Amino acid sequence: MKAFHWILLYCAAPLLSDVQGTYHLMAGDPELMAAQSYAQTRNNGHPPLRTLNPAKTDSQCRSRSLDLVFIIDSSRSVRRGEFEKVKIFLANIVDTLEVGSDSTRVAVVNYASTVKTEFLLKDYFSKLDLKKAISRIEPLATGTMTGLAIKTAANEAFTEQSGARPRSRNISKVAIIVTDGRPQDQVEEVSAAARGKGIEIYAVGVDRADMQSLQLMASTPLEDHVFYVETYGVIEKLTSKFRETLCEVKVEVVEDPCKCEARLAFQKQTQAAIQQLAAKHIQIERLENTVGRA
Repeated sequence: MKAFHWILLYCAAPLLSDVQGTYHLMAGDPELMAAQSYAQTRNNGHPPLRTLNPAKTDSQCRSRSLDLVFIIDSSRSVRRGEFEKVKIFLANIVDTLEVGSDSTRVAVVNYASTVKTEFLLKDYFSKLDLKKAISRIEPLATGTMTGLAIKTAANEAFTEQSGARPRSRNISKVAIIVTDGRPQDQVEEVSAAARGKGIEIYAVGVDRADMQSLQLMASTPLEDHVFYVETYGVIEKLTSKFRETLCEVKVEVVEDPCKCEARLAFQKQTQAAIQQLAAKHIQIERLENTVGRA
């Protein structure tokens, strides 16, 4: 009979654990967050080697319409393999957007000692064409003239002649700067001037990036506009951050209520079955004891 008790306990344990998990292991639970953090740390330690595949698509959210300009550092400190990771990062963000002449338009400004506008907001209106254009970008090498790049973006890339929509359209103007170094020119005044024109600036720092410079460039609140990653190898983990930021509607992911109700119903039925088996076992045990004493 003791063996039956152990079998009953063995069968019930996963169910009780499952029930407990249903109610307590929800999004935001400290134990779940710790586990996710540990898993992410392990994955980040060995990032897969990847190259930009323009034909590859990713999940997209419903994004608000944007005039979006990437400002990317390709100075000497950015190795070619690292620059490829930046291009993949840009392509992944493009994948999350609704791209088109009447939705989001994208441009890229590339900089080192000089500044090169790779393509304008009016040039490409499909994801595939945009990602092909991104894949063709080559690093410029030498210095880090970040201030000049911001000024060029504000005065040239965000103009109506380059494809930006007029202010009357109320289209958000967003610049995302990616850099791994300290600017060799002044960024405070040119960044303030760009923000004064209605350009929202996000600053992404990698490795040796100067945090004070990132803060001088970015829009406020700084906690929402300044990001930092340890290496280019893990820059892709910021894709989800920008997906949430650029989405028009933030949808909280919750478990399907129907699925949840069915699961709870199954748990209740299983618990009832176990209780019935336990009750029958007690009756049989009592009967055997009575027969044994007779």
